Amino acid sequence: QVQLVESGGGLVLTGGSLRLSCAASGRSFSTYAMGWFRQGPGKEREFVTAINWSADHTYYTDSVKGRFTISRDNAKNTVYLQMNSLKPEDTAIYYCAASSRYYSVRDPDEYGYWGQGTQVIVSS
Repeated sequence: QVQLVESGGGLVLTGGSLRLSCAASGRSFSTYAMGWFRQGPGKEREFVTAINWSADHTYYTDSVKGRFTISRDNAKNTVYLQMNSLKPEDTAIYYCAASSRYYSVRDPDEYGYWGQGTQVIVSS
């Protein structure tokens, strides 16, 4: 069982940066692949990025490549999403999710655990 709590969202101007955190409970955090998804206003939930358990493999959706960085600290049971050069289209609720395997990481059905989300608003 894993419980996830996101933090770090807020209001930022275009071009600004935010770092989201996702704190996990449970002793097996280091065995889970972690992902970030987002859901913008009037949009479906979409995949953003994922990282495997050992942090030696990451995957990004094209729209955030070069701007966002996912990382994790297994000693702290935390995964991070560093977001730079933010754009208004990045406005969304951001969710972290945990999966028991690093497979089909873009598919939300692969993730068995979800956080409650944190709001990111990018103002122009």
